[in-house]
Amino acid sequence: MDFFGLKDKNFLVAGLANRKSVAWHVGQGLEACGARVFYSVRSEARKLSLKTLLGEREVFVCDVEEEGQIRLLAQGLTNRGMGLDGFFHSLAFANYSRGIRPFHETLREDFRQAMEISCFSLVEFARALKPLLKRDASMVAMGISSQVVAENYGYMSPVKAALESTVRFLAKSFSHDTEVRFNCVKASPLKTSASAGIPGYLEHYLYAEKMTLRKRALTTQEVANVVIFLLSPMSSGINGQGIVVNAGMDMNYFDHKLVFRDGDGAE
Repeated sequence: MDFFGLKDKNFLVAGLANRKSVAWHVGQGLEACGARVFYSVRSEARKLSLKTLLGEREVFVCDVEEEGQIRLLAQGLTNRGMGLDGFFHSLAFANYSRGIRPFHETLREDFRQAMEISCFSLVEFARALKPLLKRDASMVAMGISSQVVAENYGYMSPVKAALESTVRFLAKSFSHDTEVRFNCVKASPLKTSASAGIPGYLEHYLYAEKMTLRKRALTTQEVANVVIFLLSPMSSGINGQGIVVNAGMDMNYFDHKLVFRDGDGAE
């Protein structure tokens, strides 16, 4: 039974890095439901490195920092004569090469680059793909779950906040002549290779795990499941939203074991 209504539908997934990526888990889930998935990667070198993983699947090279490459990707899909039922944006980059720095020392170029790749690329994808999108297609972006100021995440926090706001504005903009939906999945820390590049990420990941109600970290598959639901017709009533997926982390600040350090302090 095709419970999610995804059989024979077409999806583009952008931001695949390796088998640990949310993008890969989403693509696998869509395919398991009978959908056809196209992937977008940032370089020919990345495409080559994924050859064994992706096999004969169609992969487009698209460096979103390069003007016009998103339009070329859209043209490549147009040439195949098919529409799109959905798009998953799993692109993010921040330059942490100088380590953790106070937010007010953020460099203009670093902030611009992070905003261009992690946020504005969604606008460009939406514009370029609009002629290909089915009237009731779904666009989903990957965000973060918390508004807490995480110093190690630095300027990416306001960039991700801008991404969530962008989702809402795109939902409104497209509503004038389509029923295309835009939503954002706001996940707590995950064990992905991209996250490993964030300074101090392991310690923050382990702390976030303790913050969850179940005392067990969120899995990439759990996040992918929500993305797949949002890409499906089953979520047709959800638009312009930020869906939090964090196993209750954001409501558990005063967890007994965290407050009293597993009994090391007096109540």
